[in-house]
Amino acid sequence: MDVKKAVLLAGALIIAIVTALMARSMFANNSAPQAAAAAMPAQPDGPFVLVATKALPVGTIVDANSFRFQPWPKELIETAYFIKEKTNLAKLSGSVVRNAITAGQPVTIGSLIQPGERGFLAAALGPGMRAVTVPVNAQSSVAGFIFPGDRVDLVLSQTINGVEGDPLRVSETIVRNMRVLATDQRTDVTGEDGKPEIRTYSNVTLEVTPRIAEKIAVAQTVGSLSLSLRSLADNTADLDAAIANGAVNLPNSSDPSAEKTALAKIAARPSDQGKSFSTGGDVSRFQRTSVPRKVPLESALVAPRTGGLVRTQVGPVVRIARGGSVTEVPLGGK
Repeated sequence: MDVKKAVLLAGALIIAIVTALMARSMFANNSAPQAAAAAMPAQPDGPFVLVATKALPVGTIVDANSFRFQPWPKELIETAYFIKEKTNLAKLSGSVVRNAITAGQPVTIGSLIQPGERGFLAAALGPGMRAVTVPVNAQSSVAGFIFPGDRVDLVLSQTINGVEGDPLRVSETIVRNMRVLATDQRTDVTGEDGKPEIRTYSNVTLEVTPRIAEKIAVAQTVGSLSLSLRSLADNTADLDAAIANGAVNLPNSSDPSAEKTALAKIAARPSDQGKSFSTGGDVSRFQRTSVPRKVPLESALVAPRTGGLVRTQVGPVVRIARGGSVTEVPLGGK
């Protein structure tokens, strides 16, 4: 083969390769829009209805982030759906879920209980839970930055007096992880413009167990109560610690969804375990760290008519008269 034929053959091969690449590029450009168009689903030809953006269990206090409007097929529209043109999302904020709603499911009028309706607070409570109200002020309620749906701890502060020395001043966290149901009569956090609104309030309603409700009632007579706002990450950390310590029993099931549901319920329950406290001595070296001594009633000292101090018996006594003398004998004594 001479050089001329070899050059012509190489040139033809190069031209064939370039032509093939150009043809492939042209076919790819023409088919891409068609594939993209085929991949895009057709938008439903119908009005926009309100759907849940996430799963909403029974008792959930909803806010503006719980919903969104989504186009829905016209032939599947129900009269109970919330239509965009006829719905004010600001008025639905703070409502309570009466029936469980899955993510993407249309929200119906009967699935929500709005503030002021009968049974509203009872619907917000979980099974076996109770609602208690605690009086607060701006200082004991984190300056009004506690909103319905937040989780808080309850701190009891008291002063313990004795017969000698300074009193003991102590604060202790008596209950953890309580859900805030309402502040005064408010269950929503948004104002008329749809933005979060900070207000001062004098009462906070909390979701607790029956036993914790009793403890809170007693705590209000012992000292002053204040709330501390919990971080959103605290529930997960506390749950992990409880599982590691064996304080939480997980269900014997291989179903991941059942285990996830059980963990969510456990993490949402308030707890009166794992209490912590601080005394005046932890704050200042001039304060005491122990309970001052208290004199028992039976050893109280009184001053009789003849002068001097004697120990008297406190409690029921029997007076025995022998002639002109009277002797007091404690009841049950010898």
